[in-house]
Amino acid sequence: MHNSGHQAITKASQTSSNPIQSKPMTLFLSLPQLSPQNIHIHTHPHHPRSIRLKPQASLPLSSNPPQSNQSSSYSKTGVIVIGAGLAGLAAATHLNSQNIPFLLLEASDAVGGRVRTDFLDGFLLDRGFQIFITAYPEAQKLLNYQALNLQKFYSGAQVYYDGKLHTVANPLRHFWDSLNSLQNPIGSLLDKLLIASNIIRVLTKSDEEIITSNEIPTIDLLRKTGFSDSIVGRFFRPFFGGIFFDKELETSSRLFDFIFKCLALGDNALPANGIAAIPQQLGDKLPPGSIMFNSKVVSIDFDGSESESPPSLRLENGDVLRSELGVIIAVEEPEALKLLRETKPNPKPVRTTVCLYFSADRTQVPVREPVLFLNGSGKGIVNNMFFATNVAPSYGPANKALISVSLIGMFEDMSDDDLTAEVIRELSGWFGEPIVRLWRHLRTYRIGYAQPNQCPPTNLMKNPRVGSGVYVCGDYLTSATFDGALVSGRRAVEALIRDRVSTSVS
Repeated sequence: MHNSGHQAITKASQTSSNPIQSKPMTLFLSLPQLSPQNIHIHTHPHHPRSIRLKPQASLPLSSNPPQSNQSSSYSKTGVIVIGAGLAGLAAATHLNSQNIPFLLLEASDAVGGRVRTDFLDGFLLDRGFQIFITAYPEAQKLLNYQALNLQKFYSGAQVYYDGKLHTVANPLRHFWDSLNSLQNPIGSLLDKLLIASNIIRVLTKSDEEIITSNEIPTIDLLRKTGFSDSIVGRFFRPFFGGIFFDKELETSSRLFDFIFKCLALGDNALPANGIAAIPQQLGDKLPPGSIMFNSKVVSIDFDGSESESPPSLRLENGDVLRSELGVIIAVEEPEALKLLRETKPNPKPVRTTVCLYFSADRTQVPVREPVLFLNGSGKGIVNNMFFATNVAPSYGPANKALISVSLIGMFEDMSDDDLTAEVIRELSGWFGEPIVRLWRHLRTYRIGYAQPNQCPPTNLMKNPRVGSGVYVCGDYLTSATFDGALVSGRRAVEALIRDRVSTSVS
């Protein structure tokens, strides 16, 4: 539900960023607002290009380079961050605030990693079901919420069960709705009281206490708390299963408690310009020229003779980069392991999802509330859905509605057409066949890496240092949330700075 590159079936719209072309010339780039530096790209007839970061006077972009007989040896400075998802952008943001020179490398054509939005026929299509929770503590420090123009969901859900829709409301936000729903079949009166007591339980804990506490699978926590099978199956399984992309609720109770607390304190929301506005805001605050797009790192090479030196990086186009201060690897765990030439014994299967988008005339939308709909029936393939233009009207043209439908898993044995037909059939039972048959399918995203798997045992306080001058960050190291990705970027920079201080002292 809140994910940080999706493997989607469609390619995102192109940005205007132009990568440095591979040709025999030297470019000088300055990174304003940082310690003065330049990046020297040099091509030698017998060697791959090298990029040298030099702590000398900043120079403007120039197409009249010095003669190409310059030495191709490395000069070193700054930090290289690999990956411009939320974790990499957070790392770059903290480096920038400390006036530490850096270069951010991104394999794709835009920032965001898994947090991307595509534009199609006037609609904003987030790559997968992603919701931002306003109470995320790290996000509150880094993001300008007002500029994001956050559009809020109803604090609760409508649950489809026994052929009808039933309201589940957050008692802190919608007391009377919550009171009116006490007698509905989505759990017993005791279940509703247990939800209130669970809110109090998580609010009395600090975030650090939560993420370092004893852990069990979420499903075991719910049963241990005393929740009935009916509310577990009809509410918790589709709601938190949609957040974790884990219908069995095997995800760590640490993650459940952290998100439960954030939901109690804040709102579910979408930026008016799509979920990609979150990483875009972070990227826009970085110095011009500090991000290189279409720059995929294919290997990290440690120099055996200088074991204490940060490694060099080789890009897909043959460029070689070296940094004096360190390298921060901010890509998904499988890719990070590949770059580090490591394997993980018995890796947990990653979380996957399919997201389908449909359009309809706004006059044909059966509800007007900005509410999330959950499948509490225990049948079918739809897990959750919502009318995105009810939450954020800017997600579609003025006269059109956008419908987002999420499934848990990849459904590799079903074609896109079969999935679309089955979703239409199921939702016809929710809202009526005369309405749903008029919906037009827009796009399907099959997302092979929606989130890391965070079943117990987990360690959400992992040391980001993995080698001399090499650090990792990403939501797989903290909590599998937007906030976890942002926290991990900060922690990687803090570890790098600690190492540099201890090295300079010694």
